[in-house]
Amino acid sequence: MSALSSSSARARSFDGAAAQYAANRPSYPPALFDTVEELAGRPLAGARVVDVGAGTGIATALLRARGADVVAVEPGDGMAAQFRRGLPDVPLLRGDGNALPLASSSADFVTYAQSWHWTDAARSVPEALRVLRPGGSLALWWNTDAHDVPWIAAQADRVKRYFGAEDASKSGAGGTRAEAAFQGAPEIPVHTHRVIRWSRTVPVDTHLANIGSHSIFLVLGPEGANAFLAEERAHLLDTFPDGLVEEVYDVLLIVATRP
Repeated sequence: MSALSSSSARARSFDGAAAQYAANRPSYPPALFDTVEELAGRPLAGARVVDVGAGTGIATALLRARGADVVAVEPGDGMAAQFRRGLPDVPLLRGDGNALPLASSSADFVTYAQSWHWTDAARSVPEALRVLRPGGSLALWWNTDAHDVPWIAAQADRVKRYFGAEDASKSGAGGTRAEAAFQGAPEIPVHTHRVIRWSRTVPVDTHLANIGSHSIFLVLGPEGANAFLAEERAHLLDTFPDGLVEEVYDVLLIVATRP
């Protein structure tokens, strides 16, 4: 399978696991949205926001709670259906970041929560800048595992051994470093980035369902994924005998503003 077709298969894999994704994936901390506003130089309240690759609506709901006027864009059938169940009153357009179904200069923010890496920057950067009004901001962010936490580093090593180092990214991001985000774009926009650390404590079953909802496990299929997750449960209970797992995340945030 080519790298392109492999990436496409991983992107499509979420449609069959939309409910699992919605129930178990982590959210985002208030400090993230404070930092988006700081770097953009304007509040989200009252802003026209296009949330691209909205998935089940985790970020969309938080943006709306900040007072933004949000329109969501989502390509996947299963994810869109889950979104509509959770946020029936939020406008949802079918499409993706490579060809946004929106008018030029119509948004104050274009946001990508955990989804920018599924786009082709050669197309998605010009599209985002087209849709943004002058002075508007493109905001990209990802929850990334905090690998300086010993148990998280140990889990990452087990994932690498199971899948092979080349394919072991749980997210399929392939690289969410700030310097790689705009690789391939015809022009790299002026941007800045921050890292925001946060954590949540969840039952071991929620943690396992969370990691099992990542594309690398979904593409593998139930038999292979369940074999890994059963072994992982034992490792986790050695570390967290009370059955409560503290997941620690570093949110990588990148904000680029249209001149």
